[in-house]
Amino acid sequence: MKNISLDISKAASFLNEGAVKAYEAQVKTAQTSLESGTCPGNDFLGWLHLPSSITAQFLDEVQTVANTLRAKCDVVVVAGIGGSYLGARAIIEALGNSFAWLVADKKNPTIVFAGNNIGEDYLSELSEYLKGKRFGVINISKSGTTTETALAFRLLKKQCEAQRGKEEAREVIVAITDANRGAARAAADKEGYQTFVIPDNVGGRFSVLTPVGLLPIACAGFDIRSLVQGAVDMEKATAPDVPFEQNIAAQYAAVRNALYTQAGKKIEIMVNYQPKLHFIAEWWKQLYGESEGKEHKGIFPASCDFTTDLHSMGQWIQEGERSIFETVISVEKPNRELLFPNDEENLDGLNFLAGKRVDEVNKMAELGTLLAHVDGGVPNIRISLPELNAYYLGQLIYFFEIGCGISGNLLGVNPFNQPGVEAYKKNMFALLDKPGYEAESRAIKERLG
Repeated sequence: MKNISLDISKAASFLNEGAVKAYEAQVKTAQTSLESGTCPGNDFLGWLHLPSSITAQFLDEVQTVANTLRAKCDVVVVAGIGGSYLGARAIIEALGNSFAWLVADKKNPTIVFAGNNIGEDYLSELSEYLKGKRFGVINISKSGTTTETALAFRLLKKQCEAQRGKEEAREVIVAITDANRGAARAAADKEGYQTFVIPDNVGGRFSVLTPVGLLPIACAGFDIRSLVQGAVDMEKATAPDVPFEQNIAAQYAAVRNALYTQAGKKIEIMVNYQPKLHFIAEWWKQLYGESEGKEHKGIFPASCDFTTDLHSMGQWIQEGERSIFETVISVEKPNRELLFPNDEENLDGLNFLAGKRVDEVNKMAELGTLLAHVDGGVPNIRISLPELNAYYLGQLIYFFEIGCGISGNLLGVNPFNQPGVEAYKKNMFALLDKPGYEAESRAIKERLG
């Protein structure tokens, strides 16, 4: 099978000749520090060789639990926030039927997500939707005390037990949490839930190929073995001994850092021409934003869905401040075929498209946009997937993960921590008068008058 491919030519043209190649030695050093475990954040490198360490037996265990939930549930609610849900949602949305939730005769349970916000309307509407339904819960939290997820899980647990009874609820609630400690582990042990472990050395945004992502993806009916195999093959294709000219992750890290440091490109826009890839971009935004945005440094990760956003953001991208570059994810072959029909009256003037595949129109929009944006001063990187399936998505996930690790090291930050995320939590707990935050509460109240 082919691998995903990378074309950096329309980005390198904005740099001095040889600028990307000049990063080869730095990239090698950055990747070697990952491999040797000498980089900052080296206690969170469990993702680095995770794909190749996953056994067939482990995947069987995940699939067995998924099959139980699939048999006993019409709806599975995934409770988690950040990396605890974005990876799973990205893969499920990318592989799923866009209108599956409207289909009455379903082969697979509906997967919905909670615990990623504190919206009262959202949670109330979710509770209404779940009334009378056979639903289960996958609770994903290492600590069990993350506010958004813990709040949602308490509500879901109560409703599941009320509707299905405590014994039956125990069979359809699964905890993915720490091996030994934390509130979620304590609750799971007390209630007797089936559990999977979040490895201590794998951060949330790198956890798609742990049970955090694999169990929900399997519940949705998708092939986790093929997903993992894609990641395994990309792990090999981007290994430290692969020459720079063939290592697409090394090249991606190099060109984006060259654009940032040498060409003043501070914003990277992740672009797709396939609506199913919207949440791939959402996952990517967390992966790179949380990994690189430190010490007042880092490329700001943004995203657009084309051609939709060409009718809104397209104007800014074409003629706004030249602080941006685009990374386009392109799918070579769609999974379905739809031909544009002929119309005798031709009132819309589109008969020149009659007989063409809709994807051909989409591809010409993609090419036309690339030419226009490059002419307008926007460097373009292109990532090409032969097809949209589990195997190539597994490749894409690992490609972005290893690219992020290399890129963060090039930038000179710790790509695996997130100290800034704690600032809002401290203020929120103080404002809510959480025990232990009395001093902070007084200080904030004085500040607010």
